[in-house]
Amino acid sequence: MQDLSILQMIINAGPMVKFVMLLLLVFSLVSWTIIIMKHLAYKKALAETEFFLDLFWKSKNLTDAYKAAKEIPESPEASVFLLGFNELQKINRSRVSKQKSQDTLEMQMASMDNLKRALRKAENKELGQLGKYLSFLATTGSATPFIGLFGTVWGIMASFQDIGMRGSASLAVVAPGISEALVATAAGLAVAIPSVIFYNYYSNKLAEIENNMQGFSADFMNLVERDFLSRI
Repeated sequence: MQDLSILQMIINAGPMVKFVMLLLLVFSLVSWTIIIMKHLAYKKALAETEFFLDLFWKSKNLTDAYKAAKEIPESPEASVFLLGFNELQKINRSRVSKQKSQDTLEMQMASMDNLKRALRKAENKELGQLGKYLSFLATTGSATPFIGLFGTVWGIMASFQDIGMRGSASLAVVAPGISEALVATAAGLAVAIPSVIFYNYYSNKLAEIENNMQGFSADFMNLVERDFLSRI
């Protein structure tokens, strides 16, 4: 009686099916590495963001908040604030270098537009960093079932060739080859399913982080605009 365990079927499979299984193993290892990395990164980002926001709203001024933000590099909101604060410092230096008569409302609004663009650039940078490698999970989820199916089709073709050479189509002859081929499809699905689940999960997390960053940027802009308008 032939051993039809999963491991034995993989060992007995043909070269092409073994190559497909190896390829699927690589996809799986890389996918799970990304899944674990993203879990740690998102968990830390959310925790540090909560810590930063608490310090930000308790700070007496933006300079104190800036000093606190430099100690929290993993918070997306802190990174956005750092870039926004640096841009604000450039705007303030530009205002000081100009005469009061030149500091019109239109120039104030232009400065605010520059600050908004700087904040948006910082948001995009953080989103790009946090979303890095997620596309690989999407590719894995869509491609690996077909890679596994290719291995199955190839294995079945090899099984039929073997049947032709033996001149027998009994179950004892057909079953081992077909079973070995079907393992590739099962492996493809086993790799794809967690990749799709975690891609959707982290995409939703990323959208949540984006909304939080945009909310913080809006609050920061409101503080700055009120301060600027009070000086006109």
